[in-house]
Amino acid sequence: MVGIGWRLAMQSALYGPDGFFVRPRSGPADHFRTSVHASPLFAGALARLVERVDAALGRPARFDLVDVGAGRGELLSALCAMLPGGLAGRVRPVAVEMAPRPGGLNPAIRWRRDVPEAVTGLLVATEWLDNVPLDVVEADEHGRLRKVLVDRHTGAETLGGPADPAEVFWSARWWPGPGRVEIGAPRDAAWAEAVSRVRRGAALCVDYGHRRDERPPFGSLTGFRDGRQVAPVPDGGCDVTAHVAIDAVASASGYPYEMVRQRAALQALGVSGARPPLALAGSDPAAYLRALSSAGAAAELTSSSGLGDHWWLWHPIGIDLPLT
Repeated sequence: MVGIGWRLAMQSALYGPDGFFVRPRSGPADHFRTSVHASPLFAGALARLVERVDAALGRPARFDLVDVGAGRGELLSALCAMLPGGLAGRVRPVAVEMAPRPGGLNPAIRWRRDVPEAVTGLLVATEWLDNVPLDVVEADEHGRLRKVLVDRHTGAETLGGPADPAEVFWSARWWPGPGRVEIGAPRDAAWAEAVSRVRRGAALCVDYGHRRDERPPFGSLTGFRDGRQVAPVPDGGCDVTAHVAIDAVASASGYPYEMVRQRAALQALGVSGARPPLALAGSDPAAYLRALSSAGAAAELTSSSGLGDHWWLWHPIGIDLPLT
């Protein structure tokens, strides 16, 4: 078997010429469910957050709203429709995505492959970092970290040469102990670079991840196709993803941060999974059914065993605005 490092394999499989995220014939929503796709309540909560950032900035003449890893523009499209008129007219929505611009997208949304140089407003990345390619290393029988190589066609793995000094350093700081290590340094660098573009406002990362004291001993690398979890074969036919070492990412930018679970963040923004009072069913059955449906969607977004367990990493920059 001829294998290559996981980072190169992921880069080719996800973002190569016919990679999973750049092919025009399908989008991420066809293969896995994110908070953006689960319910408009998520976009509604972010719309309220945009309003708070706008107020903290003093309602500037131009408010940059940047979505990194924008998919097919679903979140920005929803936000543009939800924001109040006075703010909507000042918002400059920008989608950052490797895939081509989808047809029929709101013409107000700019589409580009890189983060703008200077952002005044809000930069948000929803389940982006888990798809930033990374390398994997594993301790051999002597306890030495070695690179894990993968066959791009079968997903079969083998141990290669010794880990680089930088990988050993990152592992010692953020993922100590025996076993398998997913080197999160590329995610740290990607997030730090994105945050550095925010001049005033805030940056928000929403993703699934883990902290130093809860790293998975066998890693988290996996695949998704057609709504099902599958083996992470880096042949371009499935999403290849790994949980984010969120505490390492949080420290990388050098800015103060707040880090909370999605359920706490959404509750602070008015999203509740509480059932409506039963009395409403008698007085206004239609309203009761609408409230019940909304409570069900909120429950999915805030579930401690699902989307509600995602992390929200919040960096206010030049403003005083706590997340919760």
